[in-house]
Amino acid sequence: MPRLSFLPALPLFALLLPAAPAAAQPSFTLAQALSAPFSTSLTAAPAANRAAWITNAEGRRNLWLSEPKAGKQSARQLTRFTTDDGIDIGDLAWSADGNQLAFARGGDFEDPSKPPANPALLPGGVEEQIWLADLSSAAEPRTLTPGSSPVFSHAGDALFYLLHDQVWSISLKPAAKPEQLLHTRGSLSDLVLSPDGKWLSFVSHRGDHSLIGVYNLAAKSLTYLNPSVDQDNFPAWSPDSTRIAWVRLASDPDDNEFDEHRTTPLPFSLWVGEVATGKCKQIWWAETGPGSVFHEFEATAQLLWTAGNRILFPWEMDGWLHIWSAPATGGAAKLLTPGNYEAQDLSLSPDRRTLFFSANQDDSTGTDIDRRHLYQVTLDDNGLALAKPTPVTSGEGLEFTPVQLSDGHTLLALHSDTRLAVRPAEVTPTAISDLAPAATPADYPAASFVTPRQLLFSAADGLSIHGQLFLPPPGSDTARHPALVFFHGGSRRQMLLGYHYMDYYSNAYAMNQYLASLGYVVLAVNYRSGIGYGKDFREALNYGAGGASEFNDVLGAGLYLRSRPDVDPARIGSWGGSYGGYLTALALARASNLFAAGVDFHGVHDWNIELGNWNTSYNPLANPNRARIAYESSPIAAVSTWRSPVLLIHGDDDRNVQFTQTPQLAAALRKQGVPVEQLIFPDEIHGFLLHRDWLTAYTATADFFARKLAPK
Repeated sequence: MPRLSFLPALPLFALLLPAAPAAAQPSFTLAQALSAPFSTSLTAAPAANRAAWITNAEGRRNLWLSEPKAGKQSARQLTRFTTDDGIDIGDLAWSADGNQLAFARGGDFEDPSKPPANPALLPGGVEEQIWLADLSSAAEPRTLTPGSSPVFSHAGDALFYLLHDQVWSISLKPAAKPEQLLHTRGSLSDLVLSPDGKWLSFVSHRGDHSLIGVYNLAAKSLTYLNPSVDQDNFPAWSPDSTRIAWVRLASDPDDNEFDEHRTTPLPFSLWVGEVATGKCKQIWWAETGPGSVFHEFEATAQLLWTAGNRILFPWEMDGWLHIWSAPATGGAAKLLTPGNYEAQDLSLSPDRRTLFFSANQDDSTGTDIDRRHLYQVTLDDNGLALAKPTPVTSGEGLEFTPVQLSDGHTLLALHSDTRLAVRPAEVTPTAISDLAPAATPADYPAASFVTPRQLLFSAADGLSIHGQLFLPPPGSDTARHPALVFFHGGSRRQMLLGYHYMDYYSNAYAMNQYLASLGYVVLAVNYRSGIGYGKDFREALNYGAGGASEFNDVLGAGLYLRSRPDVDPARIGSWGGSYGGYLTALALARASNLFAAGVDFHGVHDWNIELGNWNTSYNPLANPNRARIAYESSPIAAVSTWRSPVLLIHGDDDRNVQFTQTPQLAAALRKQGVPVEQLIFPDEIHGFLLHRDWLTAYTATADFFARKLAPK
């Protein structure tokens, strides 16, 4: 019989330590493993040599500041939010003089079109609010107005922002009232002020097409640049404020990222428009064939405008995600980052003449393809590279999100390693120095963590697959260990040899460390359709709803563990979330003889339900053959061979994977007599907002495996 759902508000359960699966005696608790602060959104100010970032410490999200003090960068906490309430922070914005910092608190920063979530069940609900921090005074940050996406006026005396998909403004003078600037259609995003402060640009999303809007603040007039049936996104202003560049994606109602291998993709293009005249020009377009589908950088900006009047953009023409440069007036593109690696996190120096980025360029050991390091490219007066990229960092750590401060030489970045989670640091040619080392709790068990090993193993069809292997600490026991396979979500993700730069997978890395401390051999799998290994690996034939070819990697991982002399072949389980929940369910449905138990966090169980999330025009009846393949690629299609027990974990306000996927699977499994346990979080979203929900979910996971994979 299935066990009743655990209630997420039970603090006693969240603190219970599950029994170890063998003779292992963990040297730290799960709560300690999850206690490391996680930092994100590192953003440099235009002046004053300042930068800010957001740190999440056990659910307490706060804004931090770095600024010069006694000849070096000094960090301090700006806000004092003290509870694990699930209220997120984002949309950091600096004034031109670097003396004011605005941000939004509340809302869904993954999808601003969705209403604010309330997983803490706060009686008053959650409202997205814009806050202001005045760094020239000792005053505490204060709330200004409901809204999101704040942008300072050129003079710093007012804010522009979005509210209910309209553009508003508010003066920063006391008792000022908000003013609505526009009444327009569409869901708005990417609100940006031109460098000269005279224009506001934004993207208007209208379902089957999107437009680049430009508002003239003086004339109070709105123009859409070259409106079309296509998707226009990622606007970038020229340094002189006269033009905007953007990416145009050809409209294709049948396109779906998870649907089927795209053999006839429609090429993307770059456009530039003159804001004063409205004249627009296509300056570049991708060649038809490999790489013609636009694939984003993991970066705030997808387009950057150099001092040499060239546009930097992502392109996969050679099979790898690289930074390319095209003249803003039109012409051939030049490759800036050659090699078999992927470039991410790009940014420009304040003078727009040095490009910084992170990449997984491999070293002589072959391990750096599973890491991230920083590189730079110096650009000439024409915006072309003077030489190939040069490394800024190296070693066994991971570095990302490089930003150069307004002085033009101080470089900050986020970094992590095998023992400490993502945190901000100053990067010099000789050292990486943490800006806020005291933020890590004194009892954080970094010294007890194991160092994951890079592993290459064969999928069932012979494809070479990368993974990270976590082995129990030496001396934990002498018997064969139980083992677990971890599948990440996405699927456009790559797990790394250290703490991840996304909070979801930072938590998962800490969980894998904890499981290893309990005596499990843990294998984190970078299965096909993920990033990091080139376009062909990411766009693997028949992946996802087009044939579930990733199951070859699932099977290969299980067979590899079963072959290890230190693994008990009868005690192999799997766990993962989202796409990783899909693969966990697929493992249990198709290979219960290999995977003895699994924990499925908000997984996809029926592709014909999920595809509608990403393409609202998807209609299974319109293409029965495609719908049949999608169904056969789903775990629900193989329930009849599912025998292994499963724990299903889901928040019922999930905005990425429909909650109905979980009750549908639970009902089908119960009819089969499969043991089903469940843990449901009311009003929680896909990537849990409450730290205590992660702690409860992971505690339940460890408890489940301790019972189901116990020695017979």
